[in-house]
Amino acid sequence: MILDRKFYERETVTVAKQLIGKRLIRKIQNTRLTGIITETEAYRGGDDLASHAATKMTNRNRVMFGPVGMSYVYFTYGMYFMLNVVAKSKKQNAGAVLIRGIYPQDGIKIMIKNRGIENLNKITNGPGKLTMAIDVTMKENNIDLTKKSSIYISEGITPKKIKKSPRIGISKAIDKEWNFSISPKDCF
Repeated sequence: MILDRKFYERETVTVAKQLIGKRLIRKIQNTRLTGIITETEAYRGGDDLASHAATKMTNRNRVMFGPVGMSYVYFTYGMYFMLNVVAKSKKQNAGAVLIRGIYPQDGIKIMIKNRGIENLNKITNGPGKLTMAIDVTMKENNIDLTKKSSIYISEGITPKKIKKSPRIGISKAIDKEWNFSISPKDCF
């Protein structure tokens, strides 16, 4: 069952934690590339200095201020696309959850080919690796993830224990423990 808009219409940090264990589905022609979400990070609006939405709305971050359940894809370091889903409560002006990793389930051979690596634990264990493996680019920006389309998120597994830690690769708001993860072995 695809996650509905109400799932994302809650506090960003809550959604980030509850996306752990859900299934990310990427359809390319007649092929499905899927995996269990193993790592996420929350980025809120104006009260989160590490967020793209910390200062004001721009062309790049505009999706974060719009309807929940939409994909927010951006390009970083001149080489990586990052896949996020807009999630925020009605009290928040903006928010998105970065999908940092999945445990591959379907379409693994294609993911291996896209990444040029065969180690299953290293194909999609980072946000740039993930988007390369499932072929996410700016074309997937601003797609409604609450409907069956080229990319969406559905129910998955119920994780036993979710680890909480500081977000990765940021220099502001480093005290926030808004990174959530499970071990790939917890996906079985």
